[in-house]
Amino acid sequence: MLVYERMTRHPITVTPDVPIDEALRIMRDNKVRRLPVVSKKDKGKLVGIVSEKDLLYASPSPATSLSIHEIHYLISKITVSDVMTKDVITVSEFTPLEEAARIMADHKIGGLPVVRDGILVGIITETDLFKIFLELLGAREEGVRVAMLVPEQPGILATITREIAEMGGNIISLGTFLGEDPTNRLITVKVANVEEDKLVASLQALGMEIVDARTCQRCY
Repeated sequence: MLVYERMTRHPITVTPDVPIDEALRIMRDNKVRRLPVVSKKDKGKLVGIVSEKDLLYASPSPATSLSIHEIHYLISKITVSDVMTKDVITVSEFTPLEEAARIMADHKIGGLPVVRDGILVGIITETDLFKIFLELLGAREEGVRVAMLVPEQPGILATITREIAEMGGNIISLGTFLGEDPTNRLITVKVANVEEDKLVASLQALGMEIVDARTCQRCY
């Protein structure tokens, strides 16, 4: 799956000359936590990004001795260009989603503008990735969820999926994760059309170490 398949197209943006209090209002009205900043001259050209944290840090502390009129005056003089990040980390539309997630994690950021030849075409955020994570693990689907430790060896997945197929089970999701050490992997599988005790017994008969098993109802 690539970024363009799950990014938000036509994201809410601001220009560098927008006052920070106006930018904060735009964020709150649209329930977003970051705004790409685009040039007024070159339509759609990305020139920065500003987060809610950037705007809040730029505002006077509640403990200030300034009057309310002085505070409003000072804030009105601060624009997005004064607080935005100019060296923006971006991705293209054709970046794999896992690569976008890695970039966010490595740089400790919650969103990535998506650009094409310097022009903003979308944004991918941690919220988008959380939704994808839910899909990958079938979190909203009904079925039997089993987590198991399996040997790190070729053909193990084929063995598990063949056993489930022979039981008449339908695999809703299947994920592999790092195990306790290099000799094993943690596999989580959610299966429909099977009973929990029968599925667990079949997997144990194959030599799989069951870590957790539960029947999950559909969640909307």
